[in-house]
Amino acid sequence: MLSARFHSSIIFPCILGFPVSPFYPSPLVKFTRVPLPRPTSKLAASMEAPPQGYRRNVGICLVNPSNKIFAASRLDIPGAWQMPQGGVDGEEDPKAAAVRELREETGVTSAEIIAEVPGWLTYDFPQEVREKLNKQWGSDWKGQAQKWFLFRFTGKEEEINLSGDGTEKPEFGEWSWMTPQQVIELAVDFKKPVYEEVLKFFSPLLQSDSATEV
Repeated sequence: MLSARFHSSIIFPCILGFPVSPFYPSPLVKFTRVPLPRPTSKLAASMEAPPQGYRRNVGICLVNPSNKIFAASRLDIPGAWQMPQGGVDGEEDPKAAAVRELREETGVTSAEIIAEVPGWLTYDFPQEVREKLNKQWGSDWKGQAQKWFLFRFTGKEEEINLSGDGTEKPEFGEWSWMTPQQVIELAVDFKKPVYEEVLKFFSPLLQSDSATEV
């Protein structure tokens, strides 16, 4: 289970005639509500169209029979682990893209989709990451809009190969089965809010034997 977040607020007495003391504000002081900052991840209103300015991407939450989640360590960011993900090619269907990316990054073909997050979740690139990736891609994306899918792994672990299917350069160095909390803790900071949303949505299917139910 993911840890719950608690928010607390303090109500200050501010009634005309209330005695002013060092511990209470003057009754003439006015308080203005300050808007809270928006979370980094956002759920787009439409299932079909991600927000403009974001690269279309798919995310894959692959679970084993024990409901542990596949995560792998990035070769380019020491200490950072993540779930498989990748860009959607042109007009490619997101489901087809997820199947392809899973095969390209992990070698896994023995898996089936059992759920998906409705809508697109977005995250913004930190400035240095944005500059690096857009130079590599020849684009000007401010972040990625992701469609997330929950896959059930039906094969044997010998099938997992971080060299993938040989069509793409390897991205990962190690892999492991993890709990949802471990996956979140080991992710890079700018992806954590999306991971929290994804795993919260899939949480009912990650309890007991529920991941075996379609």
